[in-house]
Amino acid sequence: KNFYTVTFNTLYLNALFIISSMLVSILIAIALSEVSGKWFKKITQSVVILPHFISWTVVALLCEALLKTNNGFINNILATLGFERINFYQNADVWPALLTFLKVWQGAGYGSIVYLATITGLDQEMYEAARVDGAGRFQLMRYITLPELMPTYFVMLMLSVANFLNNGMDQYFVFQNAFNKAHIQVLDLYVYNIGMTGSSLSLATAISMLKSLISVTLLMAVNRISKKIRGVSLV
Repeated sequence: KNFYTVTFNTLYLNALFIISSMLVSILIAIALSEVSGKWFKKITQSVVILPHFISWTVVALLCEALLKTNNGFINNILATLGFERINFYQNADVWPALLTFLKVWQGAGYGSIVYLATITGLDQEMYEAARVDGAGRFQLMRYITLPELMPTYFVMLMLSVANFLNNGMDQYFVFQNAFNKAHIQVLDLYVYNIGMTGSSLSLATAISMLKSLISVTLLMAVNRISKKIRGVSLV
């Protein structure tokens, strides 16, 4: 029963992370490519990439300062406005959305580097020809930039799918408690919990081996899909 629950959590949360992070990364890359000021562009790019280097322990402490029931920043604002305080740490339903937001905040800026590099390498003559034909900024983004980003997006998506079961453990470990554990415990955290407690070291080893086997199978599958659709092999 626990294995099915944590497997569902792994697939559900990873799907949320992949879809939202990649879409936001593309939007950030397009927005940065449209910034004309050189110094402003560099500063903005540094700001959006910086969260990637912040430890999840620090993120957890920041969230505690924001979400704490008695003296958290958000609950203080709610109390000032006359609303009831919300106990976020005992409300398990908010954690999938909250973890998705935190994952996007931390990783989308760093993930935008690949797309920004793709945009930088695009043939500028296409943009010049489109401007001559009367295309505006949004038309350039819609009809040139986005279509040209699709091959890169497809490759990144397939690599993410091949790594679908590997959510990592840090972001879940620092936020888990008795109330939200059933909603955010993924396979990596499950293996850690049953392995470190010594309750079933053999089961933890078996799950880790199964994860590796499934990951290799998924990688081979998406590699075949890539070869069939795009004519390019990933491995």
